[in-house]
Amino acid sequence: MLIISYDISNDKLRDKFSKVLRKNGAIRLQYSVYEFNNTNRLKERLKLLIDHFSKQFTGADSVVVFEVQDSHIIKYGNAIHRDKDMIFI
Repeated sequence: MLIISYDISNDKLRDKFSKVLRKNGAIRLQYSVYEFNNTNRLKERLKLLIDHFSKQFTGADSVVVFEVQDSHIIKYGNAIHRDKDMIFI
């Protein structure tokens, strides 16, 4: 699992970055924090996209990508429901 946190000063660039994350399967946890839980190949692809995107950043912008093992995650509140299977009829 990847946790991606960002602080981008330019509104247009920040919106574009957020859309890139969502289009590639990241789930918004908070305004500037996303969770990405997928195959290793797709995790590497997303990291490459972020690296490519970072070329547009200024000195004030930052992105932090945390690689997290599922066994070390404790969730509370609404977050506990994200990992449960859902059945749609």
